[in-house]
Amino acid sequence: MNHKQTFGQLGEQRAAEHLLECGWQILERNWRCREGEADIIAVDPDAQALVVVEVKTRAGTGYGSPLESITYAKARRLRQLAAIYARQTKEYWPRLRVDAIGILWPRGGGSELVHARGIEER
Repeated sequence: MNHKQTFGQLGEQRAAEHLLECGWQILERNWRCREGEADIIAVDPDAQALVVVEVKTRAGTGYGSPLESITYAKARRLRQLAAIYARQTKEYWPRLRVDAIGILWPRGGGSELVHARGIEER
């Protein structure tokens, strides 16, 4: 495993901890299907929503903030993954949503987490 993958996994772990602290239930991590991969699939109990969470971790802002790297096309693809997951589980979800968590984690410093809710929802 290379440094970039390890760094990404640390970010995903930090994001999962954040969601658990918010009272969410994590259903899957790194869920894959033919159409793509979702970093985290969770339930937001307050919104009664199945949420696909995209996690972006960066060491600095030289290429912009972590959340700036999520394009409209990527958000739509993640929304499709949420629908596929919901169909596969055969459970009724009143809402499907895509959230993004950006983590800025400079070398030798603490992490800064931003949770953007509802970047794509129905």
